[in-house]
Amino acid sequence: MIQLDVTLYPQEIDPAGKRDPQAISTADYQKLIRDALDDLFPDVTDRRERRELMALLSPGATDLLRAKVMADPSLIGQRVIIDVPFSDDLDQLAKGRIDAESETATRRVTDKQIEWFQRLEQRGLVRQAFNTTLFTAGDSRSPELAGIWGSLVGTFWTMLITMAIAFPLAIGAAIYLEEFAPKNRWTAMIEVNINNLAAVPSIVFGLLGLAVFLNFFGLPRSAPLVGGLVLALMTLPIIIIASRAALKAVPPSIREAALGVGASQVQTVFHHVVPLAMPGMLTGAILGMAHALGETAPLLMIGMVAFIVDIPGGPLDPATVMPVQIYLWADAPERAFVERSSAAIVILLGFLILMNLIAVMLRKRFERKW
Repeated sequence: MIQLDVTLYPQEIDPAGKRDPQAISTADYQKLIRDALDDLFPDVTDRRERRELMALLSPGATDLLRAKVMADPSLIGQRVIIDVPFSDDLDQLAKGRIDAESETATRRVTDKQIEWFQRLEQRGLVRQAFNTTLFTAGDSRSPELAGIWGSLVGTFWTMLITMAIAFPLAIGAAIYLEEFAPKNRWTAMIEVNINNLAAVPSIVFGLLGLAVFLNFFGLPRSAPLVGGLVLALMTLPIIIIASRAALKAVPPSIREAALGVGASQVQTVFHHVVPLAMPGMLTGAILGMAHALGETAPLLMIGMVAFIVDIPGGPLDPATVMPVQIYLWADAPERAFVERSSAAIVILLGFLILMNLIAVMLRKRFERKW
């Protein structure tokens, strides 16, 4: 990052002096930053060299200055110190990933830019800092300003809808099939289909969501609601199979003892069998959610691959999720997005580890001996 001493000329930002938000928003902040660079490098007067000089900074530098002034209009007319990120190429140079001694044709920074960067370093205006923007902003075309907060919120809404739909349906289906359903060819066919659905590629569920939820029902594209519905369909078989296995693990003597003292079948199931099987059910549900959290293919089919800058405010707003955000950043041409995607992968792995730890804790918490 580079520390710029910017003078916020009132006539440049708010000509009428009325603190008009529209005027403040549309001011020419690029000129103010250019003036600050000119103060640092008064010897650079050639137009082409001045363009190279501006290329030292991230394209989002003007957005940072605009946001700072809009958050505190009292800064107008003052001199402020603002930390501005370098451009992608200069960031790689600062981190030692570009050899300044290599041939000019093999690197993306010019000799002049390297000289200016070294002059800034000698004056103590270059510093490295942890980029907190990664956790507070949405996506951006500039890697220096891109964040994962938008995808985190989208993931929250998607997983919330998935859990709200898949968990009760899967638990109810498992209890019915294991405890109440008659053993005939129809239930056998249902069981076979559930087992087969657990092995269906996830992209098929994405095609189903595209055909049914988007084209037939007309639900909004790229919405967490649609993503949650698709992931719920994909997760249902996994939770049903895990829940049935947990119910089968309850010893028959528990059922026989409850029925022997006069309990009905419903009382036996819900008062004795289900509480004993609940740790396995919860474990299966959490592992199913962890599986859904890492899915990308079905969400690509329903449009959650879109470039979303705004933070979603609800389940019907356009959004993306963590795996798709990683996919987008990994495919971006700017090299600084490699670091963003790596950080997002670490955060996603942290969530998955946390969910598995919660599954283990719930199993220990509700586990009963018999």
